[in-house]
Amino acid sequence: MEDRRTEERQGKQVHKVYLNARRTAVLSGVRDVLSFDAKEVYLETEQGILLIRGDELHVNRLSLEKGEVDVDGRIDSFAYSDKEEPAKKAASFLGRMFQ
Repeated sequence: MEDRRTEERQGKQVHKVYLNARRTAVLSGVRDVLSFDAKEVYLETEQGILLIRGDELHVNRLSLEKGEVDVDGRIDSFAYSDKEEPAKKAASFLGRMFQ
């Protein structure tokens, strides 16, 4: 509990993921949405880059001021990578798009 208060005082948001029946996800502690489509959503969070994979994914609510994102659809997986790699992940995503 003390860590959460310290992070909030330092301007960081606590990263939380609420998943309901693999159909809706509510996330906090989101810094940026790097990219999204119907199959993948890339988010920069306080805990690193988060890749959400699934089908018919939709970003329903996005509030970067509050650091909150809602994602609906069939959610198959969540995968995190290191905080230092956002440029690499975004570049590789764009590289796959233009191959």
